[in-house]
Amino acid sequence: MKKIIQIFVFVLTFSCMNAQENFEVSTLRIGPFKVFMPKVEAEKIAGTKLANSNGEKKNLVRYNGETIQIDLFDNYINEANPSVPSITYMTTTSRKFKTKSGIGVGSTRDDLINAYRNYPNFSVRPDSDKNDKPVKDSGYFNIEDSQAGTLLSFKFVNNIITEISVYLNEGC
Repeated sequence: MKKIIQIFVFVLTFSCMNAQENFEVSTLRIGPFKVFMPKVEAEKIAGTKLANSNGEKKNLVRYNGETIQIDLFDNYINEANPSVPSITYMTTTSRKFKTKSGIGVGSTRDDLINAYRNYPNFSVRPDSDKNDKPVKDSGYFNIEDSQAGTLLSFKFVNNIITEISVYLNEGC
């Protein structure tokens, strides 16, 4: 009986620890990191200093053993904060991060289309190489959040999602 109680306490403790993890993806976030999140707040979560992106510098952050690339740029927030370094772009190839619909790296293009076919603002486009030639069997499925001014983008290769990105929609 004592061993059963110990096992129960162990399982309960482990499941509570997992409940604190955040592997959700949306048009605004990958895990605990959000577009527009100030650099200071992102650094607290990342547990490391982050550098502003200059087009070449990329911040690779580990979150619960998974990698997220985070790009920071100075963004206008309001008149009181005209130039605040904050997250503008995130991407991951981890299979752990998923949308509320269960879509993530490893899902099929058909799963993606079935989950978002009724979403009002989505687009599908082919991938292209350095010479702007279409890449066979590779493309992007983009979901636009016009209220937030962001895009959730799924890259697929051979009809399988290989990468998820969330970023500011510069076209707003």
